[in-house]
Amino acid sequence: MGLMDKVKAQATQLAQQTREAAEQGKAKLDQAQASRRGDAMLRQLGSLVYADKTGRGAPDGQAKIDQLVNDISAYERENGLNLTADPSAQSTTPPQSTVPPQGQSDSQDPSSGQPQQHQSFFPGPGSDDPGPGEGGTFPPES
Repeated sequence: MGLMDKVKAQATQLAQQTREAAEQGKAKLDQAQASRRGDAMLRQLGSLVYADKTGRGAPDGQAKIDQLVNDISAYERENGLNLTADPSAQSTTPPQSTVPPQGQSDSQDPSSGQPQQHQSFFPGPGSDDPGPGEGGTFPPES
């Protein structure tokens, strides 16, 4: 086999690998686009349900909800998607608020249940401790 035959074979092999990579990339792109479209449909469904549950829905809101549920089901089948939430990831207890009530600390001393006192990085007014850049002693920079 001559040098040109080897170069030709390698070029053919490289072209085939390039085609396969392009096909895989296109498949991934198509899947991502299908997933985004499904997410948009779910968001629209959520908006309709929310409006309906809060008394702000349109008179034909339930019909729109039913139609959208059917459309989403068909879209899942056509695109091989599973747009439903993972039931094992959902909690059966309602989430706790992470924001403390007005005027209360967000952390408590576990032994007493009392709010912990936090030390500020910056001294308050009238403090004898100088803050950064105010004459405090810091190790020299190297």
